Amino acid sequence: MTTPAERRKWTPSRRALPYLLLAPALAFELLVHLVPMLGGLWMSVLELTQFHVRNWIRAPFAGLDNYRFAIDFNGAVGAELLHSFLITCAFAVLTVAISWALGMFAATLLQRSFPGRAVLRALFLVPYALPVYTAVLIWKFMLDRSDGMVNTVLADLGLGGGTFWLLGDNAFLSLVITAVWRLWPFAFLALMAGMQSIPSDVHESATVDGAGPWQQFRSITVPMLRPVNQVLVLVLFLWTFNDFNVAYLLFDKSVPGAANLLSIHIYSSSFLTWNFGLGSAMSALLLLFLLVVTAGYLAFTSRRMKDV
Repeated sequence: MTTPAERRKWTPSRRALPYLLLAPALAFELLVHLVPMLGGLWMSVLELTQFHVRNWIRAPFAGLDNYRFAIDFNGAVGAELLHSFLITCAFAVLTVAISWALGMFAATLLQRSFPGRAVLRALFLVPYALPVYTAVLIWKFMLDRSDGMVNTVLADLGLGGGTFWLLGDNAFLSLVITAVWRLWPFAFLALMAGMQSIPSDVHESATVDGAGPWQQFRSITVPMLRPVNQVLVLVLFLWTFNDFNVAYLLFDKSVPGAANLLSIHIYSSSFLTWNFGLGSAMSALLLLFLLVVTAGYLAFTSRRMKDV
């Protein structure tokens, strides 16, 4: 006959409980992300063109040929990929820098209480709350045509007008403006939350010691926001470097060369030329680049924070 203690249900130990709670999320992550990723890596070593799409598993094995074509910068494929990569780097750096600067300015501006602060906070978050499709189409409507809203306002201000913003080199500027308009509210939200976690007595002590607003910002606010900035800049960079929706919705399928981001180039190589093996190889190279950048960035910023 079993005792009550023996009939008691099994309970996990404190050490095992967190892993058991994380197990469903890890299984879902494996199903949603890792399985398609492994499938893409397998496709990258196949000669998967339009002739083998119906039965892609039996496509001829190409080895590393797709990777060689992609990184052969003397060839047409590699040269186009390098061009898109450089454009994407410039686009990511400009978008992240401007978004962070606007977010920092707005968060600093709204730290102190004044009438209408809540309304301004709500207005600043509108671009981030809008769906991507709606936000980009609004900008496309304003930038499209020589008599669009942007050109009309510029003409009324005496600053020109009649510019085709979605064509030629102007397309890159339009892409950056649209992306910044969508992303900077997220930077504002993260930095504002970080600033509110800074103890108020630190600024009060600095004021008593005679430190001005700029000295407090440089010596107190920015150093204490390092943990927030470490994550924020990385997230903004990854989102921007992988961005596909803004360029695709802004220019449709006819993306100008000046705005041909890496994600758009990979899409064109895969779904317009039907070379899925080459497109998968480009995607794998993009993933490798982002992993290296992420690891290097985290190592560098973590070391700097430890030194400080």
